[in-house]
Amino acid sequence: MSTVLHASTALLPDGWQHDVRITITSGLVAHIEPGAATAADDERVAIAVPGLGNLHSHAFQRGMAGLAECRGTSDDSFWTWREVMYRFLERMGPDDLVAIAALAYAEMLETGFTRVGEFHYLHHDPAGQTYANPAEMSAAIATAAHETGIALTLLPVFYAHGGFGGQDSTTGQRRFVTDLDRFAALRDNAAAALHALPDAVLGLAPHSLRAANLGEISALNTMAGTAPIHIHIAEQTREVDDCLNWSGMRPVEWLLHHAPVDPRWCLVHATHMTDTETQSLAKSGATAGLCPITEANLGDGVFPALDFAKAGGTWGIGSDSNVLIDASEELRLYEYGQRLVHRGRNLLAPAPGTSTGAALFKASLAGGAAALGARSGIAVGNSADLISLDANHPCLIGRSGDALIDGWLFAGGRGVIDGVWRHGKKVVTAGRHHAREALSRRYRATLAGLLG
Repeated sequence: MSTVLHASTALLPDGWQHDVRITITSGLVAHIEPGAATAADDERVAIAVPGLGNLHSHAFQRGMAGLAECRGTSDDSFWTWREVMYRFLERMGPDDLVAIAALAYAEMLETGFTRVGEFHYLHHDPAGQTYANPAEMSAAIATAAHETGIALTLLPVFYAHGGFGGQDSTTGQRRFVTDLDRFAALRDNAAAALHALPDAVLGLAPHSLRAANLGEISALNTMAGTAPIHIHIAEQTREVDDCLNWSGMRPVEWLLHHAPVDPRWCLVHATHMTDTETQSLAKSGATAGLCPITEANLGDGVFPALDFAKAGGTWGIGSDSNVLIDASEELRLYEYGQRLVHRGRNLLAPAPGTSTGAALFKASLAGGAAALGARSGIAVGNSADLISLDANHPCLIGRSGDALIDGWLFAGGRGVIDGVWRHGKKVVTAGRHHAREALSRRYRATLAGLLG
């Protein structure tokens, strides 16, 4: 059985088209007809654009949003924030994770993310023991994706060490730590947990150069095959200094020199790079995974976006710590960071007369798809993952084409989003996820228990 959406205007791979009928069969785009009249049974929308990929999420951290905003006795940084995170997850069980992740995923859908890359390292029970099902917590993530309808690229994380050079892990990391044999079993069981999800993707992620050594990264590269491989890298200056002290090389430099980094890879953050590293990363074909809200919240620094763009680099956005979930805010802050650093405007627009918002949207759409192992865009054969924008929103009045994206990203924000379809099913209406009330109610009860 097919359903049909009729969009007054739609952003297709070849640009904006008017009066577009989109036929959806079994969750996929089956037919696209621009310049078509509306049929009686069509669902009508004003403005249709593709759903975005969120290439980096730690869903459980949504539950601690705002809990690390009290100044400590020493200089606050990522490293002090990390201690708050360790304390937050001490009692969290699978049911708690479902409740927190499901609300986070509903919020992602409400802001225009239709696929999430879950960089998932919360594997073991609170005592650090393996569950009877090694992928119990991965199954909780899959359940949350199923409940909300979001597409899932699951990235089980390999985490073996507490620092560069194979340092011992800490007590706070006991729920993460594994070895290659246990990780392989965990990943196999995670694959089984994804069977009920349409178009799910299973990748993997060496957590960082702090947590995985060269032999382990090589083994993980082989284990991944053609699947996505993600890694945290060069997020903080202390990490760069520690890597230099350990190896004599900077983190991105070390990885590109020692690992076969290619388009399967996503280097998350990559904030602190030299010009040579920036050029080399762009040439590798790997995606830079940028999380501007989290990077600002943690005081990480600003990615060298202008140089990376000039080198032809691929990039996408993620919500990382989920301290605030909003696709438009991630893209806006990505551009605004460059404006603050370089004291200019419209810096990531590719040429005079071109739209900054459209450039950001299209680049992140392509980069997110590459990093998450999925196709994107409103095109025949793709999953029907679409967003409708409210043409009556004050920030879209009197605008057309790329100016609609500018109005959304720079002026309207998440309030511009009217509806969201994921794999052909409408999951957001009037800006609100269909299960939002029930998900919020369960989330409140879960947080009361965890924080009480």
